[in-house]
Amino acid sequence: MPGLLRRLFAPRWQHPDPAVRRQAIGRLDPLQPNQRRLIERLAVDTDAAVRRAALALLSDPERLLDLRREGGDSPELRDRLAVLLCGRDGGPELPRRIALVESLDDGELAERIALEGDNQQLRLAALARLSDEATLIRQACENGIAAVRHAAAARVESETGLQRLVQEARRDRQVARQARERLNRRRADAASLAAARARRETLLERLEAHAQATWEPLYGGRFRHLMREWNAMEDLADAEQERRYQDACQRCRKVISDHEAHEHAQDAAERRREDADQARQALVESLEESLEGLRHGEQLADQDIASLRAQKQLLANRWQALSEHHLADAGLRRRYDAALAGYEHIVQARVRLDERADAIEQALKDGDRDRLASLVEACGWPEDLPPAALLQRARRQLAAQPADEAPLDVRLSRFSEDLDRLERLLESGAFKGASRLHQRLRQQLEGLPAEHAGTQRSRLKRLGARLAELRDWRGFVAGPKRDQLCEAIQALAEDTGLTDAELDRRHRQLVKEWRDLGDAAANREQSATFRAASDRIHERLGDWRARRDRERRHNLAAREALCDQLDTLLAQPAAESDPDALREIRDRARQQWRHLSPVPRQEAEAIGRRFGRIRHDLQALIERRAAEIAEAKRRLVESARELRDREDLAPARQAEQAKALQRRWRELGRAPKGVEQTLWREFRHLCDDIFARRDAARSDQAQRARARLDAMQALIDRLDAWQPAHSSEEAQLEAAIQEASTLEPLPSGRRSEGMRRRWSGIVRARRERLERLALMEEVQRWRHVRPLLDAHLEADANRLAQGEARVVPLPDGLSLPETLRQAHDRRNAARAAPPPAEEVEERLARLRVHLSVLAGDPVNHRDDPLRLAIQVERLNENLGRPPSRAEELHGVLGELLATGPLPPSLWEREVAELDRSLESLTQLPPP
Repeated sequence: MPGLLRRLFAPRWQHPDPAVRRQAIGRLDPLQPNQRRLIERLAVDTDAAVRRAALALLSDPERLLDLRREGGDSPELRDRLAVLLCGRDGGPELPRRIALVESLDDGELAERIALEGDNQQLRLAALARLSDEATLIRQACENGIAAVRHAAAARVESETGLQRLVQEARRDRQVARQARERLNRRRADAASLAAARARRETLLERLEAHAQATWEPLYGGRFRHLMREWNAMEDLADAEQERRYQDACQRCRKVISDHEAHEHAQDAAERRREDADQARQALVESLEESLEGLRHGEQLADQDIASLRAQKQLLANRWQALSEHHLADAGLRRRYDAALAGYEHIVQARVRLDERADAIEQALKDGDRDRLASLVEACGWPEDLPPAALLQRARRQLAAQPADEAPLDVRLSRFSEDLDRLERLLESGAFKGASRLHQRLRQQLEGLPAEHAGTQRSRLKRLGARLAELRDWRGFVAGPKRDQLCEAIQALAEDTGLTDAELDRRHRQLVKEWRDLGDAAANREQSATFRAASDRIHERLGDWRARRDRERRHNLAAREALCDQLDTLLAQPAAESDPDALREIRDRARQQWRHLSPVPRQEAEAIGRRFGRIRHDLQALIERRAAEIAEAKRRLVESARELRDREDLAPARQAEQAKALQRRWRELGRAPKGVEQTLWREFRHLCDDIFARRDAARSDQAQRARARLDAMQALIDRLDAWQPAHSSEEAQLEAAIQEASTLEPLPSGRRSEGMRRRWSGIVRARRERLERLALMEEVQRWRHVRPLLDAHLEADANRLAQGEARVVPLPDGLSLPETLRQAHDRRNAARAAPPPAEEVEERLARLRVHLSVLAGDPVNHRDDPLRLAIQVERLNENLGRPPSRAEELHGVLGELLATGPLPPSLWEREVAELDRSLESLTQLPPP
């Protein structure tokens, strides 16, 4: 009851019945605020008629917009807003409506206002709120105001939209014309942009191809030309083209920088080679000058020999260091060998003189001229070399005549010269030489006549006084030194904390200092004391010296064995000996030689000269083998250059031969260091060019393979989308197959295998479809021939019923193939001379079974023998070129036309099966 009472006493605008609420709206005054609020509530009512009646009383579009935003949107509300904003039912003033339209966010409402507005400005304001291109196109085509149409058309930007304007703007030719102009302009711009992009793409391909090419003299100029062409283009490149351009430029700059680095390295190597040659030439010239200076001197002193040996050692070390990097040319090598031979010639002569020095001294002292002459001759002193001091004395002694035979003036002259030499010796402090010469001059003075020896005697006396003064001075100086030496050697003999080596070193030093004093201030007590202390030290060092002597003899034997091994190596060097192995032998031999030290002093110089000669020969062998390897590697470089320049050889084959050259390079060994590096840089540069060409060829091959795959994919897609409608379209299939054969062979891979399988399936499906289409066309042609067959059947029935053999003529307008025309003639002839009925029935049954086999229809069990016979016959006929199913169907239908005369009952019994088989042949498989 309470609910019923509420419904009974509720206001009419709240009544459940929409008709009552609609009637209540007519009693509400929209000018009253309270009633206007009720009308606004009813404007969002659930019933459309109530909403429409309430909205008819509201004329404020701004309030209606507020109702929409509050959730009261409805078709009736949008219609009322459109009516008010368009100005058709009163509404606010135009400026206010324009302001409201400018704030709209409803495209559908704005479109309606643009089409129906009562003012151009209002429509333009509504048009400004539209953004959908399809809506703008409708406005441009359908709006009733030209300015609005033009404004809408001006905002259409896409090519599709302009095309629609050209086709649909029939109301306004200006809109269509402007759209056509803009479309043509856009297409022209697109064509220009495409042409510019194509030009830039072509230039980019040229630049990328140039980046893959090897360096040649015009490489940099072409690169700069391509860069100028790129920069001269007015259009802007896209990001991908710009990236490719930068990559290609970077590769080109790398090729140029690599070549410049290669050229710089070659120039640096050439400069180093020239510096090494200049350094070698300076060394050889220095040694030659020293040898020449010795030959032009007056006397060969010990200091000259020592200086020459030191210079030769430094030259040999420096020459070897230079030869490790760069080989010397043949001429400079011969000069070096000649200088070394001259050095050995002088040193050997000096060695022979030193070996006989004591004997010559003794012969000079004894005055034995014969022995002295034999010793001088045994020395074999070179004629072009100034004599040593001892040899000069011996020669002078041999050249001097006996005292009783030499002329007086000669003896006086020699005596005066000896006095001068004695004075020089005294001035230099050479006491021993001066004392011996003074004694000899005193003896010679006795052999001179008294009348000629007065002046010489007085001078000799003065020089003798100076000699005595020198003797006294030496004694004065040597006395304290002898005391000091005696004390030092006694202290050394008592010292037990020193090692044997240190004790021997100090003992030798003291003995040397004692001997250097000579006979100055000498006395027996000091000599005995010094000798006794020295003997004690000798006795103490006896075992150590014995061990040292054994060690020295062992070192000497090891050095001799080392020299023998090296001599054996040098006597029979391997033809393909590796310079690196020889260098290792040389370095180890040098290290071992240093380790085998000391050796006995008497044999040290001889074995040292032998090892020096062996080391020189080994170095010469190393340089010779290194030169041979360098020459072989130069030939490899030339081979690599010829291989790189060959155009008739495939890049892959070039790369294989380059790898073979690299293997040969490694097998050859190492040339001199500087030459090896120079040749290797050049060889590697050539091999890099070959491998770069191979990689470029591989890239091109891969690109061509990808292009073939893409073309094959496009061909497959095109053929897959193609569905032939006539059998005459078989030429298109054959053309596609021929095109596919030109794309073979495809690169190996899963994608290619999938393409081949899909291609085979599509070709097989299209062949089956074409074959079925040919069958359908053959069946269709047969249907056109069917009236002729019916005429023959009627004539057959007449023949069998009345015995009249009527000839059936060809209908007018029927064009028959030759085979069917012949079958028609045979049918007429068979009617005139009919065969047995059993033969005709058998032939018709055979044709029915043959059609069932062609159509793939099941055959009755009683017809299995015929089916098997037909299949065997088809196999036998297919041994040559097998006929197509359409050709076979054509033959069967021709035989069907020629078979007769047929009784109507027989035909009625078989025709249904024949028609069913022909109908099966006309059914296409699904595409």
